[in-house]
Amino acid sequence: MRRSVRDAIVGFTVLGGLVGFAATGMWMRGIRLGSSEWRLTANFNDASGLAERSPVTYRGILVGSVRSIKVTSSAVVAELEITKGDLRLPLPVTATIGSASLLGGDAQVSLMSRGKPLPENAPLPKAVTCQPKAQLCDGATVMGQEASSITTVTETLQELLTQAKAEKLIPNAAASMEQIDETAKSFEALTVQLQAELLKVDPVLRNLQAATAHANNIVASLDNPETLTSLQQTATNAAELTAKLDAVGGDVETLTSDPAFMDGLRNVTIGLGALFSEVYPAQTSR
Repeated sequence: MRRSVRDAIVGFTVLGGLVGFAATGMWMRGIRLGSSEWRLTANFNDASGLAERSPVTYRGILVGSVRSIKVTSSAVVAELEITKGDLRLPLPVTATIGSASLLGGDAQVSLMSRGKPLPENAPLPKAVTCQPKAQLCDGATVMGQEASSITTVTETLQELLTQAKAEKLIPNAAASMEQIDETAKSFEALTVQLQAELLKVDPVLRNLQAATAHANNIVASLDNPETLTSLQQTATNAAELTAKLDAVGGDVETLTSDPAFMDGLRNVTIGLGALFSEVYPAQTSR
């Protein structure tokens, strides 16, 4: 009896050790029975600083870690393990590699969703009813990108400076500035000359303005019915006077052409002169 109990204890101890060893191995491999973890695959062109066990965050909250990293000829493939089983992310989703701060630090993967929020009763990522066209499901693949940092900014500036030096942008810019300066000077001289010409033209414009005003006044007067009536009356009177002058002129011409009339007129004139001499001798003698 005692031997059976002792053998049973030894057997259970060995069995417990085997179970513990297997559980430890599964835990080290990332296998957890009955867990709610789910996985993603992210493809990066550059995964500088990323390593296994690097944190995975969503809106600044830790939601998982990097399970493994595989380098291929076209990309760096990272397998992400998400520990939040109820994390529902609407598509599209991107994974960004960045540092904990702009000045540097450990690399981490940040998940970012740009889709419309899912309803509260949306399926879980590991559910059979998960909709891969609307939300991120277990085993999905997301596009990765590298966030800006001091290193990337410095590299970009260095590339821009190298390109500017190769294309001689600074000397060309200096030449362009000189040309712009010369053009500005020419334009300034042209402006001064134009102002002088405008000063010469100003009196002519004023006279033309005054003539235009007089013409407008004349046109306005002609539009007045009273003025038109007065002009018509004046023209009629002038025509009548001309006719009378023509008639008188004809009569005078007839009389002056008669010699007897002219002799009589001369005698009358001489007689009147003699009469005035006798009546006013003192005044006529002066």
